[in-house]
Amino acid sequence: MSPDNVFATSDEACELTPTGQLRAAINFGNPIFANRDPKTGEPNGVCVDLATRLAALIDAPVQLVLYDAAGEVVAGCERGEWDVAFVARDPVRGKGIEQTRPYLLIEGAHLVPENSPIRRNEDVDRTGTRVVVGKGSAYDLYLSRTLQKAAIVRSPTSPAVVETMVSEGYEVAAGVRQQLEYDATHLSGLRLLPERFMVIEQAMGTPKGRDAAAHLLDRFVTHMVECGFVKSSLEAHGIRGACVAPVG
Repeated sequence: MSPDNVFATSDEACELTPTGQLRAAINFGNPIFANRDPKTGEPNGVCVDLATRLAALIDAPVQLVLYDAAGEVVAGCERGEWDVAFVARDPVRGKGIEQTRPYLLIEGAHLVPENSPIRRNEDVDRTGTRVVVGKGSAYDLYLSRTLQKAAIVRSPTSPAVVETMVSEGYEVAAGVRQQLEYDATHLSGLRLLPERFMVIEQAMGTPKGRDAAAHLLDRFVTHMVECGFVKSSLEAHGIRGACVAPVG
């Protein structure tokens, strides 16, 4: 870190970058946050923008560590593969990851076959109903705690949820509303339930025990929200359906 860096103290920056690089976990399991450029294959999206901006502020090179699912990001934390990640706030993840205040809010929704008798969220939790979720996703963690009668079926990644539901004849797919809406427009015979079943608070995280780094990340997230960086990044990538989390 350069001597004139006023955004972070030396202790904060060193704790956040023990290898000398900012190793940022990028999860392609949620297209709202990260995607691959169709021509170059390079990662892009809100998470990439935030990681790059943070690295610049603390004067460190950035290394993007790529994953295809949220569960893989958590496993990567246990293996010590990254310094910062972009995660949904959840008490289970909070056991191993220090989580910041949220910077984005997104909705979780249910998708069902057009002829399904399920009309509202209250109809989902019934004996015989099988709900497909992305393994290790925020929806998996939340529904594992809240569903009492319905069974959970886990697909390898969140983008594969609808395909799994359709191909295997399951009753419900749960995931990001925007992803489900997209799938419903490209596959016939599907219907999105009108209400959300949860609001996901998207935050940044660093491995547990890095208290100084956690303070730095929380300050960074607040700054990125207040200065309009998060909003501008959403607009630049054409992301709809996610809103910037309020400060405070």
